Amino acid sequence: MLTEIRIDGLGVISTATAQFHEGLTVLTGETGAGKTMVVTSLHLLSGARADAGRVRLGATRAVVEGRFTVDEVNPSARAEVAQVLEAAAAEQDDDGSVIAIRTVGSDGRSRAHLGGRGVPASVLADFTAPLLTVHGQNDQLRLQRPEQQLNALDQFAADTIGPLLRKYRVHRRSWLDARGELLERTARSRELALEADRLKHSLAEIDGIAPEPGEDERLVAEVRRLSDLDSLREAAAAAHDALTGPADAPETGSGALDLLGGARARLESAEDPALSGLAPRLGEAIAVVVDLTAELSGYLQDLPSDPGALDSLLTRQAELKTLTRKYAPDIDGVLAWADDARSRLDSLDVSEEALTKLAAEVEIAAERVRESARKLSAARTRAAGKLAAAVSAELSGLAMGKARLEVEVRQAQAGPQDSAPLTIGGKELHAGGSGVDEVEFRLSAHSGAQSLPLSKSASGGELSRVMLALEVVLASSDHGATMVFDEVDAGVGGRAAVEIGRRLARLARTHQVIVVTHLPQVAAFADTHLVVNKSDDGKGKVNSGVRALTKDERVIELARMLAGLDDTETGRAHAEELLETAHAEKAGAAS
Repeated sequence: MLTEIRIDGLGVISTATAQFHEGLTVLTGETGAGKTMVVTSLHLLSGARADAGRVRLGATRAVVEGRFTVDEVNPSARAEVAQVLEAAAAEQDDDGSVIAIRTVGSDGRSRAHLGGRGVPASVLADFTAPLLTVHGQNDQLRLQRPEQQLNALDQFAADTIGPLLRKYRVHRRSWLDARGELLERTARSRELALEADRLKHSLAEIDGIAPEPGEDERLVAEVRRLSDLDSLREAAAAAHDALTGPADAPETGSGALDLLGGARARLESAEDPALSGLAPRLGEAIAVVVDLTAELSGYLQDLPSDPGALDSLLTRQAELKTLTRKYAPDIDGVLAWADDARSRLDSLDVSEEALTKLAAEVEIAAERVRESARKLSAARTRAAGKLAAAVSAELSGLAMGKARLEVEVRQAQAGPQDSAPLTIGGKELHAGGSGVDEVEFRLSAHSGAQSLPLSKSASGGELSRVMLALEVVLASSDHGATMVFDEVDAGVGGRAAVEIGRRLARLARTHQVIVVTHLPQVAAFADTHLVVNKSDDGKGKVNSGVRALTKDERVIELARMLAGLDDTETGRAHAEELLETAHAEKAGAAS
């Protein structure tokens, strides 16, 4: 729910703040006072494109700040909002509300913030999508579009159509993937066969050499070691002789072990405890030297004695280099390339058997799409009659008693440029992302009138009422979202205006509804009445502000809306009567 909005430097509004509450809120004011700027500000909070022309003359920027709460909306909407907030690292205030801000500079640059974090405008759109729906006059025109009418039908029967549509999309994606692969293999069979031959030759070369992971690095170390074999053997032997004595004259006792042993014996035989106490430390040194002697012996034994070992290693190293020059910088990369090549080779089978098998898989996938499309079409057809009846009943209550809405569901024929037609019942149909159906709303405006598409049959006022009737019907399965109507009563008057007010009040039982209106019959049904005032500072500069009206002020404003009768007793009496009538009807409807 939208609880508060602040506007700075937008259009004729210098600074304005408005509080919003549950139920029905109306905004009224004289023409040019800036009511539309309130709707424009909500469009900006919804992520709409920024227009520098909307910035107030003389201001460097326009700023719109809105505070939203999410406790009132349904669980799925709350979950969707929570996901957006988490992804944006946005924070909620202590009371659980979230602040969204949109700034538009006079240079056309735009910035958006959500919960204290800078975000793209598209994130604001994702955040407000489940919370706020703005219906302006352009939205009425969008209702004439077939895709909007299809969406409305799907929303009306979302519990039934939603799962079927999701299943259809999964099957369609699998079918398109398999179909695309078959077309590619068939069209590029010669090219793919050549690629397969190249991959087979490369894999045969790699498998023939049979490299092991990390083998190239190990060979480098081993070759370096064998290249220094003589010097390594000499160093190890000299160190060994120094510890044990010369191998050809061990009896001389000139090795480090013999010397250390003699030194320990002398210390142990000394009568001075200070001197004999050093003997254990020599024993430790002897143990270390013994270990070193054993390790040097093992090292000497492990050194290759075959003079051709280095040549073998160099030959193997040359073989590995032929692979690293062709396929990857190192052997591990070569092995990874080979794994990828084997996977690619598996997908390049263009033999007749492979193509026949793939064609069969495509047909199986296509049949799944056909079946899911049939079920989806059947569900839409059933829902179409119910939606038409419900909207027609609402139109009857909106002073269009003889009007009748028809919702036609028909199959969308595939065009000559259709890249993936689907054959159902002998017909080639367009299998789009929403199914094989087209939906068209047709209106018979009065008894005996031919039903025609909305774009050809509905006047501006009738289109407004159709949209309102549709929203009332669609709202029955949804709760808590904020709905904004900008002059939904355009082109309407008299009894129809009263009925629109009544319907908006009924819609406000489950939604927060904000309406910009010129009609006192609609304004009388409001729970909260805001007025946009325009003032002139005497220097040619106009400013507008928004304020809530008291009960007495509402009477005066309604009287003004009644053809400017705010300064007459008759006008005020009529306004009071409107308020009393609307209050009585709302009370009766609530009970």
